[in-house]
Amino acid sequence: MKNFIAVGNRFTLIATAATVSGAGLQVGSIFGVAENTAAIGESLTLVMNGIFDLPKPGTQAWTLGQTIYWDSAAARVTNVVATNIRIGIAVLVVGAGAGETTRRVRLNGAAT
Repeated sequence: MKNFIAVGNRFTLIATAATVSGAGLQVGSIFGVAENTAAIGESLTLVMNGIFDLPKPGTQAWTLGQTIYWDSAAARVTNVVATNIRIGIAVLVVGAGAGETTRRVRLNGAAT
């Protein structure tokens, strides 16, 4: 097929801020996890689907399959809708303990 460009689970852009590998990043309505570390002006590849461990508030308990959002102001995932964008679902149950600040999320491939 002559018009095929790529599979679409990764998106390469020019970093507008220093970004470390494994960090969540929202660019407009696009959300992904940085595949590589990049300085401003360098190529940065975002992985937009898959299962990732991402930072979350320790005060939130999650259920399996719960809708998860990206809080760009706090640079972490949350179960609170507010003005956050939907990025996927929780794939592990988690309690609301102060030490439970990372949890597993399946990215949906399209932030909304």
